[in-house]
Amino acid sequence: MSITPDRLKKGDKVMIVAPSRGLKLLGADCRSIAKERLQNLGLNVVFASNTIDENFDMTGSSTVEKRVQDIHQAFSDKSVKAVLTVIGGFNSNQLIKYLDYDLIQNNPKIFMGFSDITALHAALNAKADLVTYYGPHYSSFGMKKGFEYTLNSAVQRLFEGGELELLPSQEWSDDPWYIDQENRNFIKNDGFWQIRGGNASGTIVGGNLCTFVLNLGTPYRPAFKKDTILFIEDDEASDLLNFERNLVALINQEDFKNVKGLIIGRFQKASHISRENLEFILNKKELYDMPIIANIDMGHTTPIATIPLGGYAKIENGRIWIKD
Repeated sequence: MSITPDRLKKGDKVMIVAPSRGLKLLGADCRSIAKERLQNLGLNVVFASNTIDENFDMTGSSTVEKRVQDIHQAFSDKSVKAVLTVIGGFNSNQLIKYLDYDLIQNNPKIFMGFSDITALHAALNAKADLVTYYGPHYSSFGMKKGFEYTLNSAVQRLFEGGELELLPSQEWSDDPWYIDQENRNFIKNDGFWQIRGGNASGTIVGGNLCTFVLNLGTPYRPAFKKDTILFIEDDEASDLLNFERNLVALINQEDFKNVKGLIIGRFQKASHISRENLEFILNKKELYDMPIIANIDMGHTTPIATIPLGGYAKIENGRIWIKD
C-alpha cells in the first residue's frame, strides 16, 4: 500500500534541494519570484545545505555525496513538510543507489519536481512506497506570466487533495520564458487528444519517458502492478523515433500486461510530433485494448498539472480523474 504524505498547510516549511542541476542556473528575478510566490501560499522556504552556488562543478551539480546528504537532510528534518527540487538536469539517477529508503519511508513527506527528477520519483515509488508529485520545480515558481494553471493544480493537489478531474489548460507555451519573462508566446489549447476510447482505472506510474527507462532492469523501477495507468511525457530531445523506441522498451517489460491505460503529455515543438504520427506509432497490438489520451498538460511545455505518482487515475469516455 503506497504512503501518501500529509497535505500542506499555511506555516509549513518547504526545503529546496538540487538533485540534478542547482541554483546557479537561476536568474535573480526567477529566484525572487519563486520564493515570494511560495511565501504567499503561507509556506516557509528554506534551502538544503549544499544548494549554494559555489558547490557546483562543471556539470552544474554538486557531488553525489552532497546531493544525497541534502535529500537525507530534508527527509530527516521533522519540521520539513515538503521537498521541492530546484530544476531538472541529467544526473539524478546517480543518487538512487545511495539513498536511505528506510529513512524516507519512515518520514514520508511531499516530494515534487519533474523531468530528470523522474529517476528519483521512480526510486521513491519502488523502494519507499511513497506517493510523489510530478509537478513544478522551485524554478518553475519563478515564471512571471502564464503560471496560473500550474499554480492552481499544485495548490489543489498539495493542500487539498482528493479526487479531481484533470482538465486541459486554456493556452500553453513552449517559449524560453527563463530568458525573457516579458515577451511570451501563448497558443490556444485544442484540448486532450483521445487517441483510443475506453475506460480504465488504476495506480499511476511514469514521468519523463527517456529518464524512466534509465531505471529499467534495476530495483529502482516501480512495478507495473495489476491495473496500472501509465503517465509519460518527453522533452524536445525526443523525436518520434526516440519516443517510440523508449515506449517499446516499456512495452517489452514482462509486467506491461498490467498497464490498462496510457496518458501522454504535450510534446514540445522541437520534437515535431503531430497527432497523426503519434497515432501511427501507437498502433501496436499491446496497446489495442486500452484507452489512450495525449496532449495533456504534463511535461516540458507550460503550464503543467501536478500528477501524484503512486496515486490513482480513472479514465472514462475521454475524461481523466486523479486521486492521491
